[in-house]
Amino acid sequence: MLQTCRALCSQAGPPAGSWQPLCFDRGSFRLKGTAELMRALLVLRLCAWPPLVTHGLALQAWSQRLLGSRLSGALLRASIYGQFVAGETREEVRDCVRQLQALGLRPLLAVPIEEEPDLAAKTSEAWYEDNLNAMLRCVDLSRDLVGTPGPSGNTVMQLKMTALTSTRLCKALTSWIRRLGACPELSPERLAEAMDSGQKLQISYLNTEQNQHLQASLSRLHRVAQHARNQQVRLLVDAEYTFINPALFLLVAALAQHWNSPAEGGPWVWTTYQAYLKDTHEQLAQDAEAAHRAGLAFGVKLVRGAYLDKERAVSQLQGSEDPTQPNYEATSQSYNRCLELMLNQVSRRGSMCHLMVASHNEESIHQATKRMWQLGIPVDGPVCFGQLLGMCDHVSLALGQAGYMVYKSIPYGSLTEVIPYLIRRAQENRSVLQGARREQALLSQELWRRLQGKA
Repeated sequence: MLQTCRALCSQAGPPAGSWQPLCFDRGSFRLKGTAELMRALLVLRLCAWPPLVTHGLALQAWSQRLLGSRLSGALLRASIYGQFVAGETREEVRDCVRQLQALGLRPLLAVPIEEEPDLAAKTSEAWYEDNLNAMLRCVDLSRDLVGTPGPSGNTVMQLKMTALTSTRLCKALTSWIRRLGACPELSPERLAEAMDSGQKLQISYLNTEQNQHLQASLSRLHRVAQHARNQQVRLLVDAEYTFINPALFLLVAALAQHWNSPAEGGPWVWTTYQAYLKDTHEQLAQDAEAAHRAGLAFGVKLVRGAYLDKERAVSQLQGSEDPTQPNYEATSQSYNRCLELMLNQVSRRGSMCHLMVASHNEESIHQATKRMWQLGIPVDGPVCFGQLLGMCDHVSLALGQAGYMVYKSIPYGSLTEVIPYLIRRAQENRSVLQGARREQALLSQELWRRLQGKA
């Protein structure tokens, strides 16, 4: 099967002549085995069942008590874990990546570590230091999986800020940023200088403990970015909740001062923008213009967003304005406006501006590929696409076979580490999981075709 996949991928290339929309149908599934398709159909149907997603952690604990850890683990590995996770060992991850590469897809590794705001007790610095080591190992693994990176630095990995700095500090920083606005004491330049020099940083708005943790956090972020740059791995920093995002933007901007400079061949540190927030287009336009004025490269991962229910619940509890778009249509309009803004930025700034179109929405993918063709952006240039491992394969495979750069977000680790992470992601992405009906229909059609013995 792998030889067939390679042949199909090697024959693919950018469309010639007039733009032709890609065909997102079951034809792409012919590259996958029947067992893979059956598992995908079963898991996607299970994940679309709300009670399973809502009570996932409780059901996992119940199955362990009833079946025992070994049998319960085996069932998870054969289903949800096997569908969405690359594996636990280095070799398992490598095998998964080889299969993706044979299909024309690329890995986007994700360490399943984060500090949950609602559950975070007072975490010790040792926990964040352990996470730092996990991130450094992820950089090395990302580098090793692709052999020698190309000159354009197309090796990427995801970075969760709340694995390296506490949500408590991020909340405190966000509070002061919103209260003070642009402030020299909390400027990206000042934080970047502290990162580079290692000198003690003292923010008057923070207490002693917060200042010490900020200093340690900046050191960890600097070490990850430095190691990633040395290994030619780009860091895609995940967005999180609105009540900590301003702090995350500040920390990313500080990293960008050094690692996204033209001398570094950046951008090596990318920011994630969530189109389901009302102010995202304005924020994105401001940040793009600021990067251009500063002469910095600009890297963006554009997503619709995953924290809708949580954001609305928090705003209702606090009696504040709902920061999210009113409905899915408004979110899609926001996404398309942000997409248009960034594609024009790429067209004007070339390699100084990079974009990942992280979407499972076929209409958005069509728009992106059409505008790339109209603007003369090459399929192997600074625009790439991203989807989750185990989902939206009919879109990923079609893009990959057409020569576009497509990444699959790949968590890896033990069952204990990954299953809670997957359940949280499923709870945040309910609409995506429940909206995967078209993918389920295509899977059913392809399986039915095979059962009938049709070529």
